[in-house]
Amino acid sequence: MSNEKYLPYAADAEESLTDGELLVLRRQYERELPQVRIQTKFNYAWGLIKSRAKQEQKLGVALMHEIFNENRERQRECVYYLAIGHYKLGTYEDARRFVELLLELEPENAQAQSLRELINEKVAREGLIGLALSGGAIALAGIAIAALFRRSK
Repeated sequence: MSNEKYLPYAADAEESLTDGELLVLRRQYERELPQVRIQTKFNYAWGLIKSRAKQEQKLGVALMHEIFNENRERQRECVYYLAIGHYKLGTYEDARRFVELLLELEPENAQAQSLRELINEKVAREGLIGLALSGGAIALAGIAIAALFRRSK
């Protein structure tokens, strides 16, 4: 299945903010330090998760985890973006855990369903690549051992 099928629902997993958009969110967050309002923190975490830079994505996931753990009324919103953040970071088991949590709460949630498909496709694709690489390494090792065996005769 192609990713285009999911873009209307799981676009957050593929789209990034511009540097300018992220800068606006960062400045707002920094202006409010040390007592950042929860909405400002959420917006900044969301923007970081949508970044192209892994370090920014990691910070976004960390901030989103803080909101998730500290504010029960915001947990539902956080779950979806935590799933996306972990997906973008390549921590697929964590991404699955959060998307499944959201689907337990909202089984008909189209965003969560399409994100689950993206995660599953990525895991399957990377699993196949991993199998191919390990299979190739085993084949090379077998060739090397056979060559050594022939030389020793």
